[in-house]
Amino acid sequence: MIPRLLPAAALAIAALATLGSPPASVPATAQVSADGIPFDAYLELLKARARAAGVREETLDRMTAGLTPNSRVIALDNNQPGSATSRGFPPMSSYIATHVDAARIGGGRAVYAQHRDQLARIEAQYGVPASIIVAIFGHETSYGRVKGDFDLARSLATLAWEGRRRELFAGEFVALMKIAEKGYDRSQLVGSYAGAFGNPQFLPSVYLRIATDGDGDGRADIMSNRADTFASIANYFRDAGWRAGQPWGVRASVDPSFDVASYRTRLVSPVCPRVHERLSRWMTVAEWRAAGVVLQRPLADDVMAAFFQPDGPGTPAWLLTGNYRAILEYNCSSYYALSVGLLADEIVN
Repeated sequence: MIPRLLPAAALAIAALATLGSPPASVPATAQVSADGIPFDAYLELLKARARAAGVREETLDRMTAGLTPNSRVIALDNNQPGSATSRGFPPMSSYIATHVDAARIGGGRAVYAQHRDQLARIEAQYGVPASIIVAIFGHETSYGRVKGDFDLARSLATLAWEGRRRELFAGEFVALMKIAEKGYDRSQLVGSYAGAFGNPQFLPSVYLRIATDGDGDGRADIMSNRADTFASIANYFRDAGWRAGQPWGVRASVDPSFDVASYRTRLVSPVCPRVHERLSRWMTVAEWRAAGVVLQRPLADDVMAAFFQPDGPGTPAWLLTGNYRAILEYNCSSYYALSVGLLADEIVN
């Protein structure tokens, strides 16, 4: 599966590292982008683009009043973690220990118990397990507690003006204006420095395409309404191709002599190749059993799966299904996807 929503998810995870950072203004003498465009002039171009997309003048006025560039946003965007030239992979076990901890497990179980009926209804409608929905909620915003407080209009205008990924952020700015047209105040439209917002940390364009009214009140409020949050996350995964009734993966064990390298994939993924190069080639569960892989939970023989042992021989291993790739579409990180799956399992066990 080629991730169609990857730009949104990748920005969302980068943003989570800096949620809640204080805003800062660019000095008046420095309000010119790298290509020499003054901020005020570029903002007028953004507003014209939004008008052409049908956004009303009143909305533009209230969403851009007093808008100035934010130097903190630019600094954060230019210093995102990770390097394309770095080939090392930190231990998966360390990441899991800090992201599938007692607090997240306990919080997830509490949310699951509190909204059990609502989640069961959404799971039946979308075919996405309630545990996965709650695990995403927990990973993205600690069950709604940490959503970010950056003014989205200011952040997106700043990033579009700065120019490094101008078209992406200009499009997100226009999408945000369309969301504001639905009656949301500027004070409600706050989130991460890179534009992700709400309980599931959607970018504005993803909100417009995926956000769903989960309780029938006519609005898709992912900022404060949990029914809408759950339905929107479920809709995201259904759109990403989640296979109902199939787990994301199953713990597996192999003999110490098992030759993982002989099952390495020869395919190069056009998206997130470093993530996919760590997985084996895809074979049926029956073929993996014949190769000596022992599953710790049942999985049908005809399910296609990839073997993953991130920390090397003698460490935990999994057979991953196509639903693991659906989690990667939310955030293309093996650390993120595996921890979401493991947290989801803990929430219902």
